[in-house]
Amino acid sequence: MVIKIQVLNIRSLLPPPALSSYVRSIMVLEYRDNRSDFMLPLYANGAPTLIFQNTKGRRNGDAVNHLSLYGQAIAPSNLHIDNHFVLIAYFLHSFAVKAVFGIAAAELTDTLIDVNELQPAKAIGLQEQLLNAGPVDEQLKLINAFLLQQIASDTIDYSRIAFATSALQKNTSATALTALRENLFSTERSVQRLFEDHIGISPKQYKRICQFHAAFQQLNHFEFSKLGDIAYQHGFSDQSHFIRVFKEFTGLSPKDYLALRSGYAPEK
Repeated sequence: MVIKIQVLNIRSLLPPPALSSYVRSIMVLEYRDNRSDFMLPLYANGAPTLIFQNTKGRRNGDAVNHLSLYGQAIAPSNLHIDNHFVLIAYFLHSFAVKAVFGIAAAELTDTLIDVNELQPAKAIGLQEQLLNAGPVDEQLKLINAFLLQQIASDTIDYSRIAFATSALQKNTSATALTALRENLFSTERSVQRLFEDHIGISPKQYKRICQFHAAFQQLNHFEFSKLGDIAYQHGFSDQSHFIRVFKEFTGLSPKDYLALRSGYAPEK
């Protein structure tokens, strides 16, 4: 499906400084057309994500409410939304789910929950506030205030898992996990538990997601002359290996993805 660029506006924002230890980035997507069945691909990126959309949607055939928390994604999926809408996505740091929402990360892997059913959001009527708010800036202020309230009593020490996830984002080579264990002075089992407790997936799986996402970003920004360049720069054994991994996480070949992406270019 091809979408005219002028009906779609995508903005990337930095979180407020007080939230930067928990929120990696913010995306605002505004779709101004009344055509039905807009499709937003959801691919693994290592970041649990809080999403508000002023129009309900569907994912894997199931209804998606206005305010949802997505866990670590492994399998690709698509979010379908009808008519014009505003979507705000808060991409959390990979280890922030428990701190912000008090939920074990493993419970959310490859799934989502309705945030409006959680007591803190329900108590203040967050969803209704967002639906009745004015411009996007007002909606952002409401979400920021909610997240700040959620983290106010956080006392968990994230230094080890923050170091570990940062290390695997920077180093996706074949020796990355061995180097990580050495730097943490930890056994393989200890590192495994660290990731399962805070991220909800194994360190090996997290490393593969980081490797895919870094390559995906390079492809997405057209920073390559041929696919072999991407494969080489991100530690894939060859171009065929990169294409297999890309298909695993997106369900598409890089060529097919680029054809799809052409309909999602942001306004200049």
